[in-house]
Amino acid sequence: MKISSFNEWDPLKEVIVGVPEAKTFLTFPDGNVPDAQTMEILREIGEKALPQSIIDEAGEDLERFCHAIETYGAKVHRPTARDVERLFRTPHWASTGNSIYNVRDLHLVVGNTVIESPSHMRHRYFESEGLRDIWYQYFDEGFRWIVAPKPRLIGNHIIPNVEENGVMYHKLTEEEILFEAANTVRMGRDLLYLVSLSGNYLGAKWLQEVLGPEYRVHTTEGIYRSAHLDSTVIALRPGLVLLNGDRVNEKNCPPIFDSWEKIYFHDIVGYPPHVIEFHRTVQKTYHEALNRYNVLNDLDDISSVWTGMNLFSLDPHTVVVDERQPALIKTLEQHKFTCIPLKMTNLYLMKGAFHCTTLDTVREGTLESYFD
Repeated sequence: MKISSFNEWDPLKEVIVGVPEAKTFLTFPDGNVPDAQTMEILREIGEKALPQSIIDEAGEDLERFCHAIETYGAKVHRPTARDVERLFRTPHWASTGNSIYNVRDLHLVVGNTVIESPSHMRHRYFESEGLRDIWYQYFDEGFRWIVAPKPRLIGNHIIPNVEENGVMYHKLTEEEILFEAANTVRMGRDLLYLVSLSGNYLGAKWLQEVLGPEYRVHTTEGIYRSAHLDSTVIALRPGLVLLNGDRVNEKNCPPIFDSWEKIYFHDIVGYPPHVIEFHRTVQKTYHEALNRYNVLNDLDDISSVWTGMNLFSLDPHTVVVDERQPALIKTLEQHKFTCIPLKMTNLYLMKGAFHCTTLDTVREGTLESYFD
């Protein structure tokens, strides 16, 4: 089929689902890579911090997810995770990769256009390579394939500890075009773009220039300042949006939704105790060990508890949702949705759930405006 996906809710026909193979990334910001013996020590530390048992569980969950999509009637593509752990260099720094798990993060499908976005994370520099075989399968039918300018990522491109209204947060500099595709919500002619730690204003400007006057890119920054938008704003169907009630309220809700019905959701289920324990006793320990070698990694963080809200729409009335979120399921059912509850055991450690791990390439429907 020809690539065509204009929003988050039209009936699904084809989708890419990530693969679980993952490693703890190792980034050397000055480009000075240690000797082979030290590198082996660093790799062993990384494997202990993200053991095979977690990866295997993630793989089983993704297989169940793929089966549910195929049972619905849509086609599933899977990327290739080869060489993800290999060391690579630019003229400025060096790193290993992490995974091809959250395929949403770096690819934006807007109609018949695929845009590879320029991440601020050095270890993601070549992550999009894992989808190249899939794009060439689509290429016979033809589509616009755009790669954003690769950033140099020299020095510190993150401004730490900015204070606004008594709240401390980090933000990106405006020296290079930086954004991840998951910073956007697609709603036909309109895209909502989150200015945050994973997207700057320069990225929004570039995106608007590339898409042209047929589309409108709306920026927002007052609702969330960490990363990505799909645990904060989820457009369910025309006129209905699900909002993270801990972050969004009537005062800061993006004005684009003024005429839409809004579901402010609050009752998220917290982290499972074993996740907190594993992160505290294992990952943080290995994070400190890697820090002693001056190696950048992300083992000091797990994803937000609101990743549990990260659902995936099969059509305007059917959603795949975390089975551990009964209040969310009940809320959606009250709005006439059919919910497919599935297990995503390690969503916080793998840092992504159903929407993060998918990239819908073909949905029924045409380009429309839902806000005029």
